[in-house]
Amino acid sequence: MSEPTVIVDSLDVVYQVRGAAGRVTSPIAALGRMVRRPPRREVHAVRNVTFTAYEGQAIGLIGTNGSGKSTLLRTIAGLQPPRRGRVFTRGQPSFLGVNAALMRDLTGERNVVLGCLAMGMSPAETRAKYQEIVDFSGINEKGDFISLPMRTYSSGMAARLRFAIAAAKTHDVLIIDEALTTGDARFQKRSEDRVRELRRAAGTVFLVSHANRSIRDTCERAIWLESGEIRLDGPTDEVVDAYEAYTRKR
Repeated sequence: MSEPTVIVDSLDVVYQVRGAAGRVTSPIAALGRMVRRPPRREVHAVRNVTFTAYEGQAIGLIGTNGSGKSTLLRTIAGLQPPRRGRVFTRGQPSFLGVNAALMRDLTGERNVVLGCLAMGMSPAETRAKYQEIVDFSGINEKGDFISLPMRTYSSGMAARLRFAIAAAKTHDVLIIDEALTTGDARFQKRSEDRVRELRRAAGTVFLVSHANRSIRDTCERAIWLESGEIRLDGPTDEVVDAYEAYTRKR
């Protein structure tokens, strides 16, 4: 059996948000809430989740909005502290989300260089990978956009560049949160092919996507989360079929 790369043991994640629960029943009540500092309330986002991921696996996380998918992955990446339970990982997981930070006032070129260096690549490796990253992202197909500040990019262009940078390195654990849903069909195909390459290189890939086709095409295992709990964990087609049947009944 392959070696474990991620072990999640009895994980609970609870965080606080501001805002009172319940409906606003009148304009006076609404005005009162605007004037008063809203109280804090707890959100129990992940509940007693346990599973093990192995090298060479691509695992899709599915579930309705608010089911805890992003919170679980952020906790695995070390970006969200758990209340209870433990997470063990081989190496430092790399988190790639649609809102992953790039420096808006710097050019795409500078962001590529800084992103590669931040992932631990040497200056020589960065230079060797630079053109491959730009070509993979496709942002220069209609002009020299790589030399422009990131603030001038569309959301799709920025997302493609984020993925191209992250995918330039083989990771022990790569976490992709909705980052494949932007871009045209050609880029999505390139991205899915790259995920398979990373998996074959003995890395583990977690993928969150509301496009079930991407999960089916890319992952051999899927975990269905609902209300922060694992509803089903198994072969992708089996889990996605059960999830789609569930959503059709809602």
